[in-house]
Amino acid sequence: MKILLVCRGSQGDIYPYLAVAAALLKQDHEVTLSLPEVFEKEARSFGINYVLQGSDDILGMVETATNTRDLLAWTQRVIHAQFEELIPLVKRHDILVSSNTEFAAPSIAEYCRKPLIRTAYAPLLPGGKLPPPVMPWPKPNPLFPPAFQWKALNIGLNLMVKKVINTHRKERGMPPIADQGEHAPGHANNYLMYSRFLGETDPDWKYTWSIGGYCFNDLIPYNEVAYRKLIDFIQKDPRPLLFFTLGSCISKQGDRFCAWLLDICEQQGYKLAVGAGWWKLGAQLQDDKEHLFLLNTAIPHNLIFPACDAVMHHGGSGTTHSAGRAGKPQMAVPLILDQHYWGYRAAKLGLGPDYIRIARISRQELEQKVVDLMTNPVYKKNAADLGSRIRGENGIQRICDYIGSINRGVEDPPVPPLLV
Repeated sequence: MKILLVCRGSQGDIYPYLAVAAALLKQDHEVTLSLPEVFEKEARSFGINYVLQGSDDILGMVETATNTRDLLAWTQRVIHAQFEELIPLVKRHDILVSSNTEFAAPSIAEYCRKPLIRTAYAPLLPGGKLPPPVMPWPKPNPLFPPAFQWKALNIGLNLMVKKVINTHRKERGMPPIADQGEHAPGHANNYLMYSRFLGETDPDWKYTWSIGGYCFNDLIPYNEVAYRKLIDFIQKDPRPLLFFTLGSCISKQGDRFCAWLLDICEQQGYKLAVGAGWWKLGAQLQDDKEHLFLLNTAIPHNLIFPACDAVMHHGGSGTTHSAGRAGKPQMAVPLILDQHYWGYRAAKLGLGPDYIRIARISRQELEQKVVDLMTNPVYKKNAADLGSRIRGENGIQRICDYIGSINRGVEDPPVPPLLV
């Protein structure tokens, strides 16, 4: 089978697709992966046939994600590129598998008459019970029920993408779409790439969907010298270690927040490790080899988190799942999109304190949160229980089976029962 995989985003978005592509190759499928240029090195290391996206600029998107005008321009530029780049590729393949952020993918698959599997790292399907996970208030809202919130979100989505999508559809003799928020899930096989033990599903979903678990990629190359230094720092004494990262995200308050964390850890007798990420988080901190380790290179989370006592992070789906799989207490500092949802879920499941807003929290409040995260035995027990359940999932195998079932036109593979 000839399979085209298309995704964009940061490590938590791309690394699972790399893992899936490698697994499909081992099953003797012909696989092509379309991904942002910044991940070309990783694609080469996996020996995957890849195509670099002509308009990715993912770093620019992350930096300006809160600027509506810049985000709109970026989105429309990407959609134009998707139609031009993907149609020739889709025509040469049997099936298209794309992330839900590939807004043109449903129309492209429709035009090429190929099946589409549309993946999502959060419950991004309109329904009546769950509000949109990209909203900054994921809790049930007494004034605005989920259906209203989805309608509002779809209005915004249509303002961003419908005109440019319909322009390309008209050029290709296709009828216009009325609502991208309904058209996309309604013209795809929707596959949720997150753990059913960590995220939710909505009984009101009317679309074709399945859920299979997060696809962890434990084969990413890394700097072994940096990793050894980090482990030496963790093991040099019995003090608990807090790991903090904002991943691919950027915050103006990041350096101040790191300074507070370091001061708190010093006073409480903890060690602090900071993952610098794409934007060199913590670079302004003074050198403190006794209490601080600044990790300036990417090390896979599966190697780091099991050695930590707790993880504080931006709430990305990949980082949330990695901390969950490691069975460690966690707390989110969400900044954009579905990070608020995963921060909410971590707190709802009793894995750590409620998530915080980096620009609003005081130093005193932060210290209370950190101490609670590091010492509360309830979080440790709940996190350990979740870890054993997530480790029992096989997200990579399940999505590979699902891709095969869609191409053969058979019913969805059965989803294992949810353990209580």
